[in-house]
Amino acid sequence: MGEDRAQSGSGRSTEADRAYARLREAIVGERLAPNERLIEVELAEELGVGRAAVRTALARLEQDGLVDRVAYRGARVRAISEAEAVEIVEARAVLEGLVARHAARRATGEDVARLRATIRDMQARLEAGDLLGLSGLNGQLHRQMLGIARHETATRHIDALQAQNARYQFRTVLVPGRAAESLAEHRAIIAAVEAGQSDEAETLMLRHLSHVVEALRQAAKGRDGAWTAPESTAILPA
Repeated sequence: MGEDRAQSGSGRSTEADRAYARLREAIVGERLAPNERLIEVELAEELGVGRAAVRTALARLEQDGLVDRVAYRGARVRAISEAEAVEIVEARAVLEGLVARHAARRATGEDVARLRATIRDMQARLEAGDLLGLSGLNGQLHRQMLGIARHETATRHIDALQAQNARYQFRTVLVPGRAAESLAEHRAIIAAVEAGQSDEAETLMLRHLSHVVEALRQAAKGRDGAWTAPESTAILPA
């Protein structure tokens, strides 16, 4: 009996992990929108797991800052305010500056070649007017930097922030001129990494992300200016 209970408990844990992973992916990937209700019985049926597994998954997602749960009212995908979006990028700036510093110390010729290949792809997307494709490659470039730096603590915290980063309701890539500026900033960072200039790489990354904060604020002011962020979008490229 004790062994059966242990196996059953293990099964529930596996179900909860699976439900957590799929729900997290759906939220980060924007298939579940900010403020969308998360109904346990419907999620359990869709995911093919028990309600207890869904409940556990939602509790974990609440800890991640991706879900809000209110007693007697259920759960919703957590929406992020403009002020919090700015704070997240400011926190990322410090961590990613550290990552750039370590990447400059550790990058090999092959690492730099991969970074430059991504930059070439980004340039092609910019020239083609594919701003969403450019945004995706931007994220790829930052992940490559994390891999080069091999700073586990920074990577863990950046991953947590990025989960919310993907759901910002403002697209800074659509701010006039920002995409080209961002690409130039990335080129400068990679040049510093290639040269092994750790101080310069960190400074340039901090400056780059401070510009992202400025663009975010500019995007949020669309209600008072000529540019308005689409309500249904949720990508903030760096």
